Amino acid sequence: MKNISQILVIEDEPANREAIALLLGNAGYQVKTAESGENALELLKKNAFEVILTDLCLPGVSGIDILKKVKEDSPYTNVILITGKGSAESAVEAMKEGAFDYITKPLHFEKLQVLIAKALEKSRLVAENLYLRQQLRGKYRFDNMIGTSLPMQQVFSRMEKILNTDSTILILGESGTGKELVAKAIHFNGHRREKPFVAINCGAIPAELLESELFGHVRGSFTGAVADKIGKFEQANQGTIFLDEIATMPLHLQTKLLRVLQEQELERVGSTKKIKLNVRVISATNANLEEEIEQGRFRNDLYYRLNVIPVHLPALRERREDIALLARHFLQKICEEMNRPIMSISPTAMRFLESYHWPGNVRELENVIERTVTLTDGIVIEKKDLPANITGSAAEEEEEPALTCPALTDAGVDLPQVVADLERQLIRSALELSAGVKARAADLLSIKRTTLVEKIKRLGIEE
Repeated sequence: MKNISQILVIEDEPANREAIALLLGNAGYQVKTAESGENALELLKKNAFEVILTDLCLPGVSGIDILKKVKEDSPYTNVILITGKGSAESAVEAMKEGAFDYITKPLHFEKLQVLIAKALEKSRLVAENLYLRQQLRGKYRFDNMIGTSLPMQQVFSRMEKILNTDSTILILGESGTGKELVAKAIHFNGHRREKPFVAINCGAIPAELLESELFGHVRGSFTGAVADKIGKFEQANQGTIFLDEIATMPLHLQTKLLRVLQEQELERVGSTKKIKLNVRVISATNANLEEEIEQGRFRNDLYYRLNVIPVHLPALRERREDIALLARHFLQKICEEMNRPIMSISPTAMRFLESYHWPGNVRELENVIERTVTLTDGIVIEKKDLPANITGSAAEEEEEPALTCPALTDAGVDLPQVVADLERQLIRSALELSAGVKARAADLLSIKRTTLVEKIKRLGIEE
């Protein structure tokens, strides 16, 4: 109880107020008191309280008035009301206005302690849930999705347009391209962000169990069904359900899924009771669904129901200009997670990364960076630190080419162009070695940072 926020006790009878404050203080709580509703409102302007204990019948500003004000300004603060009358009407009104609970005089301190402990636990859980939601929203902001290439800009543009619609979305792309990341970004940036996001991998669950996982079941509906179970669709009600690897779903379940999408209601396995739903459906696959339809493995009508808005994620080899950005992003993230100094990637090593075909896409790149950071002792990742399958397949086998000057002949040379080319190559190498940190790159070149910035602009160097 040592580190909790203060509890506010509002009671107009001095003896009762002092007794409650003394007992709560002796129990280890930090307590502030107010003798009136007006005094309490002044304290609420300057202090944050996890729990407020207030008499219902106060002269002037009443306990109900306090409750309404608290719920308006600080909805996560819990209010416990005290009354000497204990009428059913006042209890109903208090609970309707959002009171945590209601206790009558004379107070039983043991019961009051239990109520306060429960109220504090609820406050902490709500605060933790709010924090986690804020973290999720931050994690899945669009600016945390890496990519400046044209294919990724097209993806971002489409995502922006569909955020606040309820249209069904089909995300297409190879394994490892980030389909679930896109689904979460759409959900946590859209108008359903405060509601559940529920993901299920249709290919990871045996066909005989998938129906129950999706739609739930009632007790006794099959062997082993010892209790009612809520399915993923019900868990996602008012929010979003993400159906990954949708192409692996058996045909008989595709039929039931189609009916759920059309009717926005479902029946649990073994039940005839219809349950109404309001769920946004986002599905994903790395399969060619049109080919699956031709082979009779996927329903044509379900495909058109799911494919209202398609989002195609490009393979990493289709956006090679993003590889360096992604590599540096993962490098910084993994170094921070491992409590290591931020490392850099040498220009030669980066060329090998950019030349590799990446069959596992972004997921494979992240895994390679993590493995390389773990096994590399220095602070610069060189070609020798990369896995053999990457360095063996790259187009360039030689080390970083040395800077050379053209031989001067009777034909002469374009000296300004030669100097510009040499500057450009040196600046690019410095930026690579410094992981894009301009101040560090300027130190490597023995120039001021402002001079480096001016040269980058003048020479048209892409950062």
